[in-house]
Amino acid sequence: MKIAILSRNSNLYSTRRLLEAAIEHGHETAIIDHLACNIEIEQKGPSIYYKDQYLEGYNAVIPRIGASVTFYGTAVVRQFEMMNVFTAANSRGIVHSRDKLRCLQVLSKEGIGLPKTVFTNYSRNVEHVVQSAGGVPVILKLLEGTQGLGVVLAENKNAAQSVLEAFNGLKARVIVQEFIKEAKGADIRAFVVDGEVVGAMKRQGKPGEFRSNLHRGGTSLNIELSVEEKYTAILAAKALGLGVAGVDLLQSARGPLVLEVNSSPGLQGIEKATGVDIAGKIITYIEKNVRH
Repeated sequence: MKIAILSRNSNLYSTRRLLEAAIEHGHETAIIDHLACNIEIEQKGPSIYYKDQYLEGYNAVIPRIGASVTFYGTAVVRQFEMMNVFTAANSRGIVHSRDKLRCLQVLSKEGIGLPKTVFTNYSRNVEHVVQSAGGVPVILKLLEGTQGLGVVLAENKNAAQSVLEAFNGLKARVIVQEFIKEAKGADIRAFVVDGEVVGAMKRQGKPGEFRSNLHRGGTSLNIELSVEEKYTAILAAKALGLGVAGVDLLQSARGPLVLEVNSSPGLQGIEKATGVDIAGKIITYIEKNVRH
């Protein structure tokens, strides 16, 4: 089998592990910088030109698309799809997962547990927005934020109003979300491959930090999910049409709540915490689908 890994940096842990796993499984594999691809569209059929040659004969692609290049990256993935190449994460799922608002709307339609969330068109009625999200404290998130950046905890009405007005003044799109106190600064990353949770870790924010992101200094440990937590993670990935996904959950008094779904989840933290060969499971998923 011939596999392309779409990544801008061959030295990243996730990219290296996927390359190693694909080679171990006996596949011809190349790392391709999606931003260096030319998309050619004409009547005789779609094609991709990369580094003085056309990309031909590929059976599958593994997209590792950064949030800052979602538009072009998903266009390249879509072109591979038009060329009948199997993709570990389809373009539609990537686009939906990157838009926090759209992602939550899709999950809500499926009846999946979520924190109360409010999005407005720069409303001046800040008090009503805060109350609709369950009252203070509340979390305010930039729609385009990643890795915990652009996320603010407003502990009182004045703070919430000040932050919202500041974001509104910058014409920044922001959602206001319920603060789940019982989560105690921790969340769960459930890694879903082919409709199965293949690994899960609990991420705990450092003391005084409400964000649990490992990039913000949080710690992680292996965790065994409850049946309800597994079901919620699998359902969330399925709702977005993602065969490979990192689903972030909060443990709340009313059950597991989905924070977001990541279409290009990192492998380093989850493999270190669980000891599971996640990269190998992704390659096995690809083999199963290409074979069929």
